[in-house]
Amino acid sequence: MPDSWTIAIVSDIHYASPAEQARRGYEERAIHRLWLRMAVKAYRRYIWLRDPLAHNHLLDRFLDAAGTPDEVVANGDYSCDSGFVGVSDDAAFASAKTCLDKLRQRFPGRVNAVFGDHELGKMSLFGGQGGLRLASWHRAVSELNLPSFWRRTLGRFELMGVVSSLLALPVFDPEILPDEAVAWQTIRARHMAEIGEAFAGLPADRRIILFCHDPTALPFLLELEPVRQKLSQIELTMIGHLHTGLIFRLSRMLTGLPTLRFLGNSARRMSTALNQARCWRQFNVRLCPSLAGSELLKDGGYCTITLPADPEAGAGLRFHPLPR
Repeated sequence: MPDSWTIAIVSDIHYASPAEQARRGYEERAIHRLWLRMAVKAYRRYIWLRDPLAHNHLLDRFLDAAGTPDEVVANGDYSCDSGFVGVSDDAAFASAKTCLDKLRQRFPGRVNAVFGDHELGKMSLFGGQGGLRLASWHRAVSELNLPSFWRRTLGRFELMGVVSSLLALPVFDPEILPDEAVAWQTIRARHMAEIGEAFAGLPADRRIILFCHDPTALPFLLELEPVRQKLSQIELTMIGHLHTGLIFRLSRMLTGLPTLRFLGNSARRMSTALNQARCWRQFNVRLCPSLAGSELLKDGGYCTITLPADPEAGAGLRFHPLPR
């Protein structure tokens, strides 16, 4: 047995294929109100990301910098989802496939890929376009080879990857097509059963490293009795989705915020997540930011986790800044 194992974690790559790059300005075009469109443009320019389609080179920088980890976890969001319907859109599919192919070619047999929300589709910010599409689920599973649930054992550590959008499906209900609702519920029930079975069979001496793209899903994991029973065995939970430590810190400050139902779907979805965020502490949540980070702080990068073979030692998490 080795003295330790190293896991490299990369999240929110948001690769843009040529077809997605041709859609520059897609988010603004989805917003009909001029004042709101201008506000979102300013938010993008100075705080979030000035050009969400211009960061393909950061994936290559990560591939050069990551070295030779024992395992690699890609924690979701491989495309820019410029059609807002996930990888059922050919342009977004091309982005995700190129991204995953690059990872798998660089780290053969070592890439563990997690679903992000943009693989399945998500309504545009304030524009109300798009949403989850069943075709995106099937295409991601069959053509991108994204597993619904995966598990790896490294010594006394169990690595597990879950699908946050499935777990948090009740939050996404307004974004689901009515004739797809039953199928989504069936897929979610199967996923919940997979997770429950894995936690139920876990020996008491094992430590869990959980990978969950969107922390909105974490309160729904607590619906499972085996998860509640094994909470003390969760060493840490790696999330993505928030892109920057700035948003992560702000989310912690706003824990318990009432759900906002009068400012549109995006505000309802985000405030619902914050309202239930008290449980994040129970999961020992840590953020792997996006490769690009935020426009304001330029704080992107990737993470590594060192897992010691020594049963008395804990996992070591390290953030690696990645200059743009």
